[in-house]
Amino acid sequence: MLRPNDFAPLPEALWQDLRTASTATLSSALARRGLRAVCMFGPKPLRTGMRCAGEAYTLRMLPTREDLGEPSFLANPDYPQRHAIEAIGPGQVLVVDARGDLRAGILGDIFTLRIARRGAVGLVTDGAVRDATGVAETGIAVFAAGAHPLQHTAIHIAADEQLPIQCGGVLVMPGDIIAGDDDGVVVIPRAIAAAVAADAAEQERLEGFVLRAIDGGSSIIGVYPPSDATRAAYEASKQV
Repeated sequence: MLRPNDFAPLPEALWQDLRTASTATLSSALARRGLRAVCMFGPKPLRTGMRCAGEAYTLRMLPTREDLGEPSFLANPDYPQRHAIEAIGPGQVLVVDARGDLRAGILGDIFTLRIARRGAVGLVTDGAVRDATGVAETGIAVFAAGAHPLQHTAIHIAADEQLPIQCGGVLVMPGDIIAGDDDGVVVIPRAIAAAVAADAAEQERLEGFVLRAIDGGSSIIGVYPPSDATRAAYEASKQV
């Protein structure tokens, strides 16, 4: 199982850039590097306006089986779901592979509040959550494919944590950077995260210049995509 100190530290500028960059722009920056299988299908914000950016802490759910017996693992602090809740740390995003199965919630408001108090910044799952209203009010950004009242053990069993998983059809490695907003969730490979974020932040600034031009009545011709002249005008505007 991978732990936070198993990874090289990331620059502070990365997080500043991710506060600027949208997931749509990040997906474009990743596509320019040949990475297109990075946008999850299914997870959506529980409430409009939720944003998160953090390091992935992964948890994998498998289909349950009746002979396993709920009490034997739910009372065990090393059961991966419960262990992950107490092991996740500041700046991390709990990413849960629920196989896209929405027939039970993978966790509810109590566990979500606990990871929030431990400093986690987000929860992402291609499954469902329980207590959806309470989960949305815990103070962290939550992206789920749905909501369901059943406890997870009706459908799932937590198998392992901090190993490679899929979520929403995308490979997620522990320590990858997870970014989410109203458009959905993007996975950024850790090794290129700083460069991708810087590229995306600069694209946001350029597109802000383009938007102001369009808002002022400009045609899109030569403005979007920006021509050399538009780029030169943008660079000049940065000197003002």
